Amino acid sequence: MGPLGQYADAGYGYYYFPKLEGEISNHMTFRGKKCIIWSLNNYLGLANHPEVRKVDAEASERWGLGAPMGARMMSGETIYHEQLEHELAEFEKKEAAYLLNYGYMGMVSIIDSLLDRHDVVVYDSDSHACILDGLRLHMGKRFVYPHNDMESFEKQLTRAQKITDQTGGGILVITEGVYGMIGDLGNLKGILAFKEKYNFRLLVDDAHGFGTMGPTGAGTGEAQGVMDNVDVHFGTFAKAMAGIGAFVASDKAIIKTLAFKMRSQIYAKSLPMPMVIGSMKRLELLRNRPELREKLWTIVRALQAGLIEKGFDIGKTASPVTPVLLKGTPFEATQIVQDLRENFGVFCSVVIYPVVPKGVIMLRLIPTAVHTLDDVKITIDSFSAIQENLKAGKYSTGGIPDVADPF
Repeated sequence: MGPLGQYADAGYGYYYFPKLEGEISNHMTFRGKKCIIWSLNNYLGLANHPEVRKVDAEASERWGLGAPMGARMMSGETIYHEQLEHELAEFEKKEAAYLLNYGYMGMVSIIDSLLDRHDVVVYDSDSHACILDGLRLHMGKRFVYPHNDMESFEKQLTRAQKITDQTGGGILVITEGVYGMIGDLGNLKGILAFKEKYNFRLLVDDAHGFGTMGPTGAGTGEAQGVMDNVDVHFGTFAKAMAGIGAFVASDKAIIKTLAFKMRSQIYAKSLPMPMVIGSMKRLELLRNRPELREKLWTIVRALQAGLIEKGFDIGKTASPVTPVLLKGTPFEATQIVQDLRENFGVFCSVVIYPVVPKGVIMLRLIPTAVHTLDDVKITIDSFSAIQENLKAGKYSTGGIPDVADPF
């Protein structure tokens, strides 16, 4: 079952596949205890926004979850799908956009559709699993550079260009806007500085940046002042929009190509109408209620500044994603998490090897617009207490507590 599966018998339902109960919010219930929840990608608090809930319910009542039936190319096209695409393209200042049923499979299929065997890919070593899975479908060469290392990036571009000069293909560069595990940003500005010399196309996975980054929330490209130079922009509805689905925005020629080549969409049922109508309402709020993003960043700044003030290592995050890096073993990680949840009422995700290096424990916090400054204070005080316990060796004895639900 892989490196983490060895702990499944002791941790199922607690460390893995936990069941949160209650309305989606900053406070939910875990195993009968009320906790402050820092594990939901509900950045703008739209999951339970009353206007969103109302539109979702009305759309479900009017169309049900079945409409439209069939793939879009055959029988699943509607004016509402086209309208949402038009609004997304306008928001991202691109000529066109195309709806995707899911972000993960969408990115896999985008990569597959943009490339042929004559092309070469250059990508960041910290790329998300969906990017790596998309690259596995590529029949041509691919070169990786260490995360945000621009010196190595240019070396890989040079290697790529030597090949494309012979094959007649092109170069596709792939990076993320916000790296969702550690929260730092892809160096879009640095990458684009090489574009004139090497003539590549840039694809940005901005799943965590869409709705959270930039003056209007259009994403990391906007935040870095290079929005117009990103060739292909990918965003998901599963983070800031608190929904299901995704989109890709680019020029008309690329979007038309994707519409006729993306197997994940051609052979899949059209995105259900309630999700389309609901996404239009979410996009409306994202665009017209800047106070939601301002509240998110108020919480982000308070949380990150407070953690730094208490001496915690939060890496190089420049986004709402807030990692807290501690030193310890997987055994200590499980006891820290149990202590936080059972005794302090704080629920966050824990990340251990092989996702992070051996000897590192990462507690990953996702601030949202529905969190409060009291939530922040309680959480920082709780982290300070567990840090002292960790230093004192209180988590170093014993193994992983057996807290598993029946599998």
